[in-house]
Formats: sequence, structure tokens, C-alpha cells
Amino acid sequence: MNYLKIWIDILTPKQLLFSESIIKKLDGKYDILCTSRDYDEVSKLAKIRNFDLIYVGKHGGDKRETKLKASIDRMTKLSKKIKAFSPDMVISFCSPEAARISFGLGIKHTVFSDSPHADSVMRLTLPLIQKLLIPHNIPKKEFSKYGIAEKNIIQYKAIDAVVTIQRKINEKIVLPFKNKNKKNILIRLVEEEASYTSKSNKSISIIKKIVNEHENENIVVLGRYANQIKNLKKIMGRKVKIIEMSFDGKHLLNNTDVFIGSGGTMTAESALMGIPTISYNAVPNIIEDFLVKKQLIKRETNPNKISKQISEIFESSNKENQKRAKKIISQMEDPIQKLIKIINE
Repeated sequence: MNYLKIWIDILTPKQLLFSESIIKKLDGKYDILCTSRDYDEVSKLAKIRNFDLIYVGKHGGDKRETKLKASIDRMTKLSKKIKAFSPDMVISFCSPEAARISFGLGIKHTVFSDSPHADSVMRLTLPLIQKLLIPHNIPKKEFSKYGIAEKNIIQYKAIDAVVTIQRKINEKIVLPFKNKNKKNILIRLVEEEASYTSKSNKSISIIKKIVNEHENENIVVLGRYANQIKNLKKIMGRKVKIIEMSFDGKHLLNNTDVFIGSGGTMTAESALMGIPTISYNAVPNIIEDFLVKKQLIKRETNPNKISKQISEIFESSNKENQKRAKKIISQMEDPIQKLIKIINE
């Protein structure tokens, strides 16, 4: 039997979790090749999720020149592998390398994106692809300005976190929240190496304030990069538990009383799981705006106000939050069904 061949290029933890759901719903009917690059957060999550990836090239860091060199090197190595695999279709989440290779080899390329704020990545990918799938709450013009016709943009009535929060997790793994009689505060550090991120962020002053005023609770900080974690350990010492991607984020969130995020994937997941969520809005984006309007997220950048909000959350019931989250999820559709329709066509 000849299977349709699909290549999926995966560059971030969220993309890995979303791809996991795509593969599950494609139900073994396709020959799928999943590639990534050498990037700690992805490789560690792939191990946790037992997800089979072929690593080609590496993450380019936070400088434009190193990003360029890493992309050229990755494209050179990857194009040989893809030519040999000879896929019928490419799926990515705005991978510049996948866009250039699929264009060069004449393969149809479908992309998911909820990040029109990632200006550089949009410019490098959208003019070269065939179909773009986006959440309904982002206007098509936010993407069409980068060079894709609106007729090739398909909206789905959901946000991406509704896909990723459905994953199963291993509940037996021991989590870093030490004392069961204390409240659990989870803080996610900002993505510092993305081209769209502002390099000045308030996470350090927010963490200091939380540690000073909530030292009797379990405070866990989930870092992203080795240097970021090392610097924070120097500043904070043993006052706070700082961890890297050694736990599935959903497992951590399941045991969290309040989540403080930078406005990205985990912030959206936490909100849809009905967990009291505060966003310090390091990466202003339309999905975060949507969740703030739906009252699933409180947006705050002032460390004093964040600390006060944590106290208020601990004193109140979380039932309303969970009710709101369930109602919003019930109104959403499955984005992957839109993709399956494209594949079938």
C-alpha cells in the first residue's frame, strides 16, 4: 500500500505537542517524517513525551547573524534528507527552512500560526506557502500583509492551546513542589532568544517580589535556557526552586494554584485549564488579548500588584474560573479537522 508522505518540521515545544495531536488524528494512514533542530527545550520535551524526532542543524541563538548561519546550515543538510524522503506535503508552524525547501522542491506546504507578531518569521515563510491555518480571533489581514492572499488563509474557531492541553501525562513522575501543605506558585520565564521578544523584561523583579511576600509557599520557576537559569540562580540563590524543561508543563500546571506566565503557550494552556493565571505580557499578542477579554487571564506587569493578586487568588474560590474555561472550550472546534480536510483535498 502506498502511503501519502508528510514531512512535519517542529521547532518549539508547543509545535511538538501540536504535532503529537496531528499524528494521532492522522491515525497511521500516512508515512510521516518529523524533523527538528538541536534545541534543549524541544529535545528534552521529546524525551518526556517519547516523541520520535530527527534532529538536523541547531538553534541560532539570539543574534541575527548566528540565526542566519544556523538557518543556512540547517537548510543545506535538511534539503538532502527531504529530497531523499520525497514528501507529498509539508506541515510546519512557520519554519523558514521548511518554507524555503518546500518551495525549492515544489512541495505543497501548509502552515499553522497564531503569531503574526513574529515579524521576521512571517516575512520568511508566508510568501512561499500554499495554505495558512489561524485562530478565528486573529484577523486575516494580520497575516496577509506579509504576502499571502486572504483566500489561502483558513480560520478555525479555537486557539491552539485547546489542542495541546488534551495530551495525556504521566502522573507518577514526582514534581518539584516540595511541601503538600503549601500553595504552589509556578512562574514561566520569558522566551529571550526569539526575534520578536523585547530584551528588557520584568521577570526578575516579579520573582523577587513574589519570593519576598510569599516565601511560605512552594515557588517554582520554569526556565528556558542554561544561561538564563544560571543567572537567575546567581541572583536568587536557594530562595526559589529553578527548574529546566524536565517536566511536562501540563503536569506542572495540574498541580499549580497560581501561574505567572509571559503571555505565550503555557499562559494560554493554564487559562484554558481554569488555573488562576497572571500574564506579565512580555510578548504582547492577540491570543493573550483574547484570554484577558474572556477573563481567563489577569494582565499585570507591576510586581507589587502581581503579589497582591496572588494573595487575592489564594483567598478566593477557583470555581468561577474553571466554569468560564469549560464554557469557552465547549465553544471551540478542533483545528486539526481543518488540516485533515486540506490533506484530503
